Order: sequence, then structure tokens, then C-alpha cells
Amino acid sequence: MSSLQPSHTVVIVGGGQAAGETASELRKQGFEGRVVIVSDESQPPYKRPPLSKAYLAGAVEQAQLFVMQPSILEKHRIEFMGGARVASIDRVGQAVVLADGQRFTYDRLVLATGGRARPLPIPGADAANVFLLRSIDDVTRIRARCAEGKRVVIVGGGFIGLEVAAVLLKQGLHVTVLEGLDRVLARVTAPEVSAFFERVHREAGVTVHTGAQVAELVGAPEVTAVKLADGREIVADFVIAGIGLIANTELAAEAGLVVDNGIVVDEFAQTSDPLIYAAGDCTNHPSAFLGRRVRLESVQNAMEQGRAVARNLMGNTEAYQNVPWFWSDQFDLKLQMVGISTGYEQLVLRGDPQTERSFAAFYLKGGKLVAADAVSRPKDFMFAKKLVAAGAVVDPAVLADPEASLKDLAV
Repeated sequence: MSSLQPSHTVVIVGGGQAAGETASELRKQGFEGRVVIVSDESQPPYKRPPLSKAYLAGAVEQAQLFVMQPSILEKHRIEFMGGARVASIDRVGQAVVLADGQRFTYDRLVLATGGRARPLPIPGADAANVFLLRSIDDVTRIRARCAEGKRVVIVGGGFIGLEVAAVLLKQGLHVTVLEGLDRVLARVTAPEVSAFFERVHREAGVTVHTGAQVAELVGAPEVTAVKLADGREIVADFVIAGIGLIANTELAAEAGLVVDNGIVVDEFAQTSDPLIYAAGDCTNHPSAFLGRRVRLESVQNAMEQGRAVARNLMGNTEAYQNVPWFWSDQFDLKLQMVGISTGYEQLVLRGDPQTERSFAAFYLKGGKLVAADAVSRPKDFMFAKKLVAAGAVVDPAVLADPEASLKDLAV
């Protein structure tokens, strides 16, 4: 793996955390050459998790989202070209070609293209009062509609949907969440944890409908109601869709790179072209922890993989290994998750989610701790991360006992 030279140029395509971390780490590693970030968004690389939480709530300013402030970009000689869409990659000429015809040549290229919010695949989804939530501009448009007493229908009962529901309810809006599956957070957590969060939202005043299949958005030119497959209509002043992410892999695919549920990279985050690397939500990478390839939609993954890319560009042979973890803020609760619970065989609860607002859920498979969810229990989460990373075999009775110390197990 050849290292960068001071005369080299690294072009990074993308405007999220992976792009920002890659650029920042290159400078920390002592790279003296040219670093160019090209993004179709006008803002410099920024953190997306606060968009559905603190930024939507108005608790943080736009500049607080930036991975690096413009003055820091300038100080570290990181060129940022915003509002610029990369139309194609010329692998033979080692250049990215912008939509306006401009070309940027590279010695190494990093694709940190992330993903885009999945649109509702139903009639009426293109109305002006139907919103996705993936960018600062999306939140700006949503905020303009938020006023006390307004009725918002949120399609999707995953992290984004529930976080937005909590924020907008606090702002005095009437909030309805529609989830197509039989429970909220169904793809990421156990039924017991789903039931807890559904109850919390209902008790706070959110209307939650599970098993709700959206058939049509009614009204023109703006949507006035959401029609369900069973014929029910739910009145709406505006609609927000939070039904998942589509990885931005088209640029890579059109350039002939291997793509399969993400841009396929090896353990060093290198694509099928040795001069091109990729990081973040758009990548499909080998996971030693899971024993299979995976595409993760996680800010932690974006940050750590971006940094690993930078170090490998500098000549390291650092295999990217991580234990996935995630978090979600809803009302006064912080849900922290580590590992992937899919396929678990035993669930062990520490605390009672039916009576308490603080508990932990541990997922066991073959006796090993493969994942854990901690609700407002940061210490339990801290030790659970170590146990999950170690693939620890833990006595379920110890996990269930609130008086037993997880710290002793995690040594």
C-alpha cells in the first residue's frame, strides 16, 4: 500500500462526518499535500445526528454542527467546494468531473457519499408539505412549518421518526406516528424495548399507529391527509417521512467500482480500484466482529472508518475493525446500543421497562453477549461495550441483577 507524497492531491467526495474526519485525520497524520472536499451541499462537512434532535429543536446553531469551522478548514489548508455535484469519475485520467464540466485531478480519491433519505413511494409524496429529513436544508424547511397546534404526521417509527416526534410534541404540535410493522423500532431492538418506547410516546401525547400501511397522500397542491390501506384518513398540516436510507452508490457503480449493498471495500477501506477508498454509510465492509460483510448507518462508523482511510492513505496497513454502536435521544431518555441484536437467542433485562424509565437489555447468542441496549444507564452501557467487544460469556443471572457489578465482568 503506497503512501501519499507531499506533491499528491486527495479529493474527498461528500459533505458528512466521514468526509470531514478523513480530511482532518490526513492533516493530523502529517500529510502536506492538497486536500479537496467536494460536496453538493453548501455547508462544510457536518454532523447529521443532531438534525432530528437538538438542531430541529433549535437548541444548537448551524455552525455547531460543523465537523470543522471554516476558519479551521482554512488554517489546515483543506479546500472546500460546496454546492458542487460530482457527475462522474474518470478513473483513467484520475479525475472527478463536476456537473458544470470542471475537473479535479486526484492521486487518491475518497468516496464519502453517504446516503439519502428514502422517499415515500406513494402518490402525493412530491407535495411541498411532505418532507424528508437528512440535511440542514431539510430541517430549515420543516422548521418553517412548525407552529403550536399544527398537525404533523410522521411516517416511520424508527429512530428518526421517534426523535422527531419527541421534539415536535414539545413544541406544541399534534403528532401522529405511523409505523408499517407491528411495533416501533422493530428492526433494531427487542419487543420489550419497543413496547417501552411506544408507551413513553403515547403517555407523552403522541398518537402511535402500528401496522399502519400508508396508501396515499390526499390533497393538492398540498397534502391535507394521509390515507391508510384500511381506508382511515389522518388529517395533516404537513408530513415527514422517516423510512430509511438509500446509500449513494451510483457514482461508484457508474465508474465501474464493485457495488453490492454499498460500495464494496476491503478491510483497509480500499475499493476495487487501489487509488479509490470509501468511508461511511455508503460502504459495505468486512466485519470481524459480525463475521460477515455489513453496511452500517452510524455516525461512529463514519468517523472511525474515515480516520482509518486517512491513516491507510499515509501508508499504514490498518484493518478497520469496530464494534457497532448507536444512540437515540427521545424526551428525557437516552437509548445507547452496542452490537447487532439480530438473531439473538435470549434476552436478559436489568430493571423493569414496564415500571422504570431506566433499564438495560442484554442479547445473548450461544451464551455470548452479542448486543446490549441501555436506556438512561450510561455506566451499564460503558461496561456492556467492553463485554460485547470481547464476546464475553456472561451468567444471565448476573446480567439481570441490578446489584451485580458489570465492571467486574468487563475487566
